[in-house]
Order: sequence, then C-alpha cells, then structure tokens
Amino acid sequence: MRTIIPIALLVVVALLVFIQMRPDRFHVERSAVINAPGSAIIPHINDFHRWPAWSPFEKIDPQLRRSYDGPPSGVGAGYHWAGNSQIGEGSMEIMEATPNKVGIALEFEKPFKASNVATFTLVPAGTSTKVTWAMDGQSNFMAKAMGLFMNMDTMVGGQFEKGLASLKGVAEGGSGAL
Repeated sequence: MRTIIPIALLVVVALLVFIQMRPDRFHVERSAVINAPGSAIIPHINDFHRWPAWSPFEKIDPQLRRSYDGPPSGVGAGYHWAGNSQIGEGSMEIMEATPNKVGIALEFEKPFKASNVATFTLVPAGTSTKVTWAMDGQSNFMAKAMGLFMNMDTMVGGQFEKGLASLKGVAEGGSGAL
C-alpha cells in the first residue's frame, strides 16, 4: 500500500503535466472547389440569414432558435442560436468582410464557454473558386484534456466538409441539401 499511493500520485502528476504541455491553440480547416465565381459564393457566407440553406450546424437541431442583430450582412451582422445539447448556444458576429474573405467572431455559451474565430477565404481557381473554411481558438486545460479522447479536427472538420459540399450545391444553383 505504501508503494501504490506514491506510484498513483506520480502517474496523476505525469498525466497532468502531459495535458498541460499539449498545444495551447487549435486550427481546423477544410477546402472545396466550387464551380462559381467568388461573387456568387460570398453572399451566402456574408449573410447569416442564408446559412440555414447550407450550414450543417443549422440541421442538427430542427427546433433551433435563431435571432439576428446589426446590419443584414457584412461587418457587424450578428446571429445568436440556442438549440439542443448537440448544438448548444452561442453567437457569431462578422468582423471582416471583403470580396475574398469573411472573418467571424464565434462565441460559445453552452455546453461550454469558448471564443473562436471562423474564417472563410475564397481564392479564384480558373472559372471556379477554392473556398477554405477554418476555425482557430485557444485550448484551455479542459480542452486539452478532452483532446486526449476527442479530436477537434475530426469532430469539426467533418461538419466543415458537409457545409462546403452544401454551399457548393447552393452556389452552383442546386438545392444545397446535405
């Protein structure tokens, strides 16, 4: 018993040190080529009222409650959502809007508090456009610990892939359905 307790404490301390040494930031991104000019794509990103047509997060909870504030689109446009335990609650505000980039401040309230930045970058590719959806944020101790069991890139990246495929459908004139 005298040797088990010190060994157990050593294992716990080693685990805590290992968790603390994990990266302080995360980055997730996915890209897709959309057969449309950036000018036909950016309005779907720059206007939160259009997100229900393509965002995969909008489809997770059919009872999702939404509210909007600020201008209808562009810098200062705001969006608040509240949904079930899978979608949680939070808000977004467009902080940057150019013909080739939209930057969004993303605030999560539930199920956990977090502040992230989402960025959509559009790069011409011949007659098409490469759209990259990225998210960056801080990893606090709890996020680092959860990262041992859940990979942020896998969790969010899959949703980004679905969203880009749906945005492609909408921008190319299809339904955009997932």
